[in-house]
Amino acid sequence: MKRAIKIKYATAAVMALVALASLCVVLGLVFGGSGSVFAEETETPAEAAEEVAEVGEAGGITDTGMKAIAAAIAVGVAAAAGAIGMAIAIAKSNESIARQPEAKADIRSSMMLGLVFIETAIIYALIVAILLIFVL
Repeated sequence: MKRAIKIKYATAAVMALVALASLCVVLGLVFGGSGSVFAEETETPAEAAEEVAEVGEAGGITDTGMKAIAAAIAVGVAAAAGAIGMAIAIAKSNESIARQPEAKADIRSSMMLGLVFIETAIIYALIVAILLIFVL
């Protein structure tokens, strides 16, 4: 029982870290340095200062930046919620197998089917995020 709980927390922690890392990468691309959405090649420091002033007057976040933030939040929340759901499903299936070892095959097949559906919902969120960035 305690092992199933540890597996649940470990799985949730790993998936939450993956979601947080993807959110940080997207936010870094939006607000970061030379590879960011806001970065454009300028030739002189005076032009760079003018560009910074223009971005500052505009509020700092453009429409593209808002789309990227919305996509990052959509994928991050979906991945975190999916991780929690998967962790609970895996923990409960391990508890069920511990109680009835003779039903191991049926429990595993049902668990895998449920995990596939959860992962499909996360992939749908990723598709929506890609649509947010490239279509809207």
